[in-house]
Amino acid sequence: MHGAKESVNQPTLIWAALALLFGLGSAGVVFALLERSKKEAAQLMARAANDQLEAKEADLARRHKELQLEARDEMQRELSRLRELIEVEAAARRAELKDSENRVRERETHLERRAKTLDGRERGLQAKESDLDKKLLDAHKLVDNQTTELHRIAGLNQSEARDIVLARVEHESRAAMASVVARIEEKTREEAEEKARKILAFAIHRCAVDQTAETAVSVVALPSEDLKGRIIGREGRNIRTFEQLSGTDLIIDDTPEAVMVSCFDPVRREIAKIALGNLVNDGRIHPARIEEMLNRAEGEVNVKMREAAERATAEANVRLPKPILEVFGKLLYRTSYGQNILHHSVEMAKIASSIAAELGADVQVAKRAALLHDIGKALDHNHEGTHVDLGVELLKRHRESEAVIRAAGEHHMDVGQMSSLESVIVQVADMISSSRPGARRENVEIYIKRLEMLERIADSFPGVEKSFAIQAGREVRIVVKPEQVDDLAAMRLARDVAQRVQDEMTYPGEIRVTVIRETRAMDVAR
Repeated sequence: MHGAKESVNQPTLIWAALALLFGLGSAGVVFALLERSKKEAAQLMARAANDQLEAKEADLARRHKELQLEARDEMQRELSRLRELIEVEAAARRAELKDSENRVRERETHLERRAKTLDGRERGLQAKESDLDKKLLDAHKLVDNQTTELHRIAGLNQSEARDIVLARVEHESRAAMASVVARIEEKTREEAEEKARKILAFAIHRCAVDQTAETAVSVVALPSEDLKGRIIGREGRNIRTFEQLSGTDLIIDDTPEAVMVSCFDPVRREIAKIALGNLVNDGRIHPARIEEMLNRAEGEVNVKMREAAERATAEANVRLPKPILEVFGKLLYRTSYGQNILHHSVEMAKIASSIAAELGADVQVAKRAALLHDIGKALDHNHEGTHVDLGVELLKRHRESEAVIRAAGEHHMDVGQMSSLESVIVQVADMISSSRPGARRENVEIYIKRLEMLERIADSFPGVEKSFAIQAGREVRIVVKPEQVDDLAAMRLARDVAQRVQDEMTYPGEIRVTVIRETRAMDVAR
């Protein structure tokens, strides 16, 4: 059995060996084939890579060539642009140089013509100078001949003839000098007015605070300091209510036991003052009570103004329509230099009536115009314009007569020529009333001393016969001796007196100096 098994296994081994050899041969063939396919794939990849590389090199070469062409085109375009700019600038420079050459050529031509003209003028001047020298020599000869002839005819020596000529020249020079002096004085007056305006503006700027505090503030006395807190009220409601309803400002400061009411309108200030005094006396201070007291005070003030206006018109014996009468009553609370305007108007009406009666003018027109001349001052706090313009507009609105309107509107000195005798009367009455000693804020002794000093200064100059200080010291009139003072000396005298008054005296406004030279010839027929 053992032999049989060995005989059976030998063919199997042979076939296994053969299968192994066949498998090895197949594997070798497969391996060889794989190696060959790998080599072929590598060759293909290398060939493809070479192809790609060659394509990229060709593309780069093409791109490089395109860039070179674009750079060459851009360079040519830039060169063309630069060439055009250079040509434009060169053309501008050439044009500028051409213009400069033309201007230089024109200037040279102008200078040549000017030089020729100057040469011609110089020759003409030389000829004229020679002619003038000849004429001057002839004139000297003629003067010598005339002087000799005059000596022979008149029997005067040279010094006497010279004195006569000098006297005549002096007389002519004085007349010319008077004209020159008049022109200089007119120019100086204009410059002085301009300078005076600047000085007044500066003075107003410096003094406005004190003047405003004096004329726009009323003081209400308090019984104790505790009332200041009550007037102010909780969170200031009382003082705000009072100021809004009254149209004034309340000034509560460290002033002991006093509160100030500030307002430019004197009527509103008086209403607020009366209302605040009543509130202090009453002790109940709250918004409702404040409104009640202000209404009551306004009624009291209106009654006072109406009664004052009625008394004034009755005293002046003038009847006014109700609208004008209401405005006229407001002058009760207006003053000018401390003089109450309502009383001033009544005083003016009486003075104007007396003057008009003496001169034969229209008494009613003069009296009525004098009474209404300052009525515009009752409106100037709430309207634009001067008090004269406002007064004239009010009188026209209520159909006052034209004669009264003209006389009332021309009461100031700046209107020029007066249109009627009544206008002059109203102006004179205004001066008399305002310059009356004691009417305004001026001491009587100072007023008299100023008049005496004016006359003393005027009398101190030689050739003065008499001097008079008139118009309450606003003008001094000097009468001179005509045989000692001629016209030119009279002008010098007026200027010297005015300068000395300005240097030595202190006075409000201005003082006019008038020199009067009068020659009278008189004889008696028998």
